[in-house]
Amino acid sequence: MPEQADLSRSRIGRLLADGAILIDGVVVTDAKTKVAEGAEVEITVPEAVESHMQAEDIPLEILYEDDDLIVVNKPAGMVVHPAPGSHEGTLVNALMHHCGDTLSGVGGEKRPGIVHRIDKETSGVLVVAKSDRAHHGLAEQFANHTVERHYRAICYGVPDRADPRVHGVRGVNFEPGNILKIQTGLDRHRTDRQRQAVVFGGGRHAVTRVRIVAPLGNPPVAALVDCWLETGRTHQIRVHMTHCGHALIGDPTYGGKRKLAEKAVGTAGQAAALAFPRQALHAATLGFLHPVTGEAMSFEAPLPDDMAGLLLALGGDPAAV
Repeated sequence: MPEQADLSRSRIGRLLADGAILIDGVVVTDAKTKVAEGAEVEITVPEAVESHMQAEDIPLEILYEDDDLIVVNKPAGMVVHPAPGSHEGTLVNALMHHCGDTLSGVGGEKRPGIVHRIDKETSGVLVVAKSDRAHHGLAEQFANHTVERHYRAICYGVPDRADPRVHGVRGVNFEPGNILKIQTGLDRHRTDRQRQAVVFGGGRHAVTRVRIVAPLGNPPVAALVDCWLETGRTHQIRVHMTHCGHALIGDPTYGGKRKLAEKAVGTAGQAAALAFPRQALHAATLGFLHPVTGEAMSFEAPLPDDMAGLLLALGGDPAAV
């Protein structure tokens, strides 16, 4: 298949089923059909059709855009892709309106190509494909774990090498520079299918690294940390941080409501942590090679106001992040 055709295996499978592939002039629909040397294969790729997803005029913070991709700073509270229970108000609905006729078609539909996601209540940088060629190139980089992704999080406690409790946790160790490495399998929780759980001997391989940016409190009872992903699994940072005893403040699924010591952060800091309404997690930086030009690209989004306010309440300095 010529590289410039930008057809994925799944797209070719659909074209085969639709009777759009001929071998020596004969329509073929069976993927098991044998092809002889010298046979002429003709593929008819139809124009991209309109998507069933609805365009909605929703404001977006655009960090970068060209003919092939768009990079946005997604706000907390916005779902990335329509799904049962979230048919409207998603990032895809917003992009359908913003991009309009500039979408050249992904998988045969005029729609944005989602190559990675961040949770509804996580804010930050996200790249989306506008063309098939960008979709394939970006998807390959994510599959090969060559995309640079750094998150800022505010967690309970300080994940420091000096803490003996961390050393006893399975799948957790420290690398030079006081970098915490968490390496486990992740799989669906046995009783709650909406949650992920750490497993050993199964699940999907997951690796997270964590660096302390700033301890918070006097004495420190929380921390602003930098988390970066070697793999990108559902809820990975949230599950891994909970596994090592440093759940994210505000995480309703994995964190619980722990009370920070008033002596350490004051009444206002204690109240701010208890009242924080979402996981304190922000996709701060995203780096990748442009899937068409090969240019190295990197994007940053500052802490959103709610996380900056929490950081300030806990004695940190948002301006120094």
